[in-house]
Formats: sequence, structure tokens, C-alpha cells
Amino acid sequence: MPKRPNVLFFFADDQRFDTLQAWGNPEIITPNLDRIAQMGTSFRQAHIMGGTHEAVCMPSRAMMLTGRGLFEIQDEGQAIPEAHCLMGQAFGQAGYETFGTGKWHNGSESFNRCFETGSEIYFGGMADHWNVPANHYDPSGAYSVRMPLCVDPWTTNELNWRHCDHVSAGKHSSELVAEATLRFLDERDRQRPFFAYLSYMAPHDPRTMPSEYLEMYDPATLSLPPNFLEEHPFDNGEFKVRDEQLERWPRTPEAIRKHLAEYYAMITHLDAQLGRVLDRLEAQGIMEETILVFAGDNGLALGQHGLMGKQNLYDHSVRVPLLLAGPGIPSEHQSQALCYLNDIFPTLCSLTDIPRPESVTGVDLSPTFSSETWTGRDALYLAYRDCQRAVRTESLKLIEYRTDAQIHTQLFYLSADPYECNNLAAQQPEVTARLRDELKLLRLDASDTRPKEQAFWKNF
Repeated sequence: MPKRPNVLFFFADDQRFDTLQAWGNPEIITPNLDRIAQMGTSFRQAHIMGGTHEAVCMPSRAMMLTGRGLFEIQDEGQAIPEAHCLMGQAFGQAGYETFGTGKWHNGSESFNRCFETGSEIYFGGMADHWNVPANHYDPSGAYSVRMPLCVDPWTTNELNWRHCDHVSAGKHSSELVAEATLRFLDERDRQRPFFAYLSYMAPHDPRTMPSEYLEMYDPATLSLPPNFLEEHPFDNGEFKVRDEQLERWPRTPEAIRKHLAEYYAMITHLDAQLGRVLDRLEAQGIMEETILVFAGDNGLALGQHGLMGKQNLYDHSVRVPLLLAGPGIPSEHQSQALCYLNDIFPTLCSLTDIPRPESVTGVDLSPTFSSETWTGRDALYLAYRDCQRAVRTESLKLIEYRTDAQIHTQLFYLSADPYECNNLAAQQPEVTARLRDELKLLRLDASDTRPKEQAFWKNF
């Protein structure tokens, strides 16, 4: 039996879909991500389903790791039930050597179910990139050590306890992840294929990076997005969340350009660290036998629609980059198939010929590799907590908002209005009504019937 291909999965934190030069952004420097895009297939309509928690990355990662939808996971994804097979777990059962490093935001008890080894493991959502509270791999899965750290920009406590057993002070998180992976590649079992999961903490704030990367970007020269607003036009139900407090209202062009410069610099630094791993694959002569995946866990507004965070259903927050390259994947290929991150799991099962777990409900995207017309899903269902729901088709998006005091509806024709600037809900009542009906049907398909989210559907 021929050896199965290796899988190397790069996962970024808060990197939105339009942050690759290869995808048409001339202001960002991403030579290594562009390299993967040239080597493989770009999924230009990849999305997350949304979030049932303000820390959107937690359910997003749970969906991706289990191949399940937003309302098919438990506890907002903080803990993953044993009945839900994890991606690395499936590869381990198929004989792969499985390795994980970086951010793990889904409960320490599930890490060892996913990986047989790991290094520089961070159990949390966000931290100082230069003082990461990390863990060595614990074969017992206990990870019970806690250390007091004084470096924490999000608390007023003088002493903040974090779940970790060491800190590599002065080493950036993106470098920690890359170097842990390089060690794994050098020390791995050469007789087995490997599944390696590299979960970066960048470009999540606090946006800090080596100064030479920030010096690559002059804020004054960066373009404001066409949908920049000083303030969002109405209450979307999530104005008080931490992300929205990272810049004062009204947002100003100068402030947003500074945020963009820092955001792009973090991505360029991440790209350089990713490039070190690609170079090691080539040096070991295994690039041709390795499937590469690059994705982001969610997007980020950074001034678009007057917002800063990811707690909304606009494209800048729910669309993410998704690249696949390697054996069985066409090079320099673009797919417009509507898809979710939870479709990666079944797609990798297909590409590596390992059994697809029964718990996986995502869609196998591999038909797009041989068909120019395969479109994946007809529509996507999007949700955020109990205040926002949306349906997204190939050319339309309907967003419904329900807050204590207000009801709002938005209808966007995405083919003509990709930045979602022109709300046509009032001018197109028949289209709005049709998409509302589709939203109700998709709700049932998505199992969006949990009690905690039912306030949204009252009098709908």
C-alpha cells in the first residue's frame, strides 16, 4: 500500500479573507501565502458559520476540528465531547503521527485526544505575543500547572494566573509555533505520514511584532476600505464587547490606517515564519508528498461598517482565507464554492483516503478540484449569538438583527456591492421575503433551536 500524504495545517487567528496579495490586495506583503496559493487551490468563498459566544474563535475552531456546524457543538466549543471525533484523532487512528502546537482554545482535556505529541501549546484565547504562557506536551493530558504572570494587558489584577508550565520571554508567538514545528519535522518518525497542526496566535491583538515588519507599512499610504464608517448606523446588539472598545467612536481614518498597518505587519511576520516551515519541507524533500492547508478562524472589521471586531455577519468578519495545496489538488486554481471551515475535515479525509468519522457533517470539497461548475452549497446559514442571523447565496445576503429595542433588516446584492454598502431591503420586498423564508428553512437544517438563542425568533 502506498504511503499516504502528510498533512500540514496552518491556522491563523483573526486573519480575514482579503489579506493575501495573491487574492488581490496589493498593499500587503505575503510571499509565502502567495506561494501556497500558486501551488494549489484558493477557496474564495470560505466562511465560518458565526458564533454563539463573543470569543468567536472558540466555536469556529470547534467546528473546524470536528467537521460539525455551529449548533452541533456544545458549550460554544469550549469543551469538545468525546462523541465528536477530532480531526487529528481521525488521522491518528489511521496511522498518522499527529502533532499540535500553538493556540488551543477548546479545552485542554481534548488536546491529547487530537494529538500524540506537541510543543509550545497555549490553552487560551489571547495573550502577550512576547510572553506566551505555554505548555510542554503532557502524555497524561493533565496540564494542571498554573503560573502567576504579571504581563497581561487585559486585566487590572496585579497578579494574573495562567494555565501554563513555562514562558519563553522575548520570543514572539509566531516564532514559537514555527520553531516547534521545525523541531517536530526534524525528529518525526520517517516511517509514518504525519498530521501537523500549527495554530498561530497572530494576527490577533495586541498587535505587536518585530519592528522591521512594522516599518514595511506606512499608515498614511494605506487605503481605507470603501465601507469605512465612523460609526455603525444602528445598534447591532454587540457594541459593548471588548473588540469594539479597541478604538474610540467616532472611528477616524488616521486611527484605522494605524490599525491596518499593525494588522498587515503581523500577517507579514506570520508569513515569514510560515515560510521557514515551507523551506524545511523542501529541504527534507517532502513538499511533493505533503498536503498544505492554510485558513483563518474568523475575520475582523477594523473600521469597516464602523466596527472593529468579528462579532457580526458582514463578509469582513465571516469570510476567511482557505488554501489547499499538494497531492490531488490542482495548482493555480480558484473555487467560488460556498463553503465553511468545517468542510476541511471531510475534504482531507477524501484526499488522504482515511475513513470519514460518522460524527462529521461537513461537505467534501474535493469535487471542485475536477469541476469548474461545482458550487458546493446553494446557501450558507450564518448566526451570531441571539441577535443576528443571515442567509448568504451566490449573489445575495440577507442579515436580520433583533435587539431589545430594535429590528433591522439588510439586503445586499453582493455581485454589484461586494463591500455591503447599499441596503436594498426596503426597495426589494419580494426578494427580502423570499430570503426570509429560506432563512427559516436553513435554521432547521442547522439545528438552530437551542433555548438560549430563541429570543431572536420571537415574532419573526
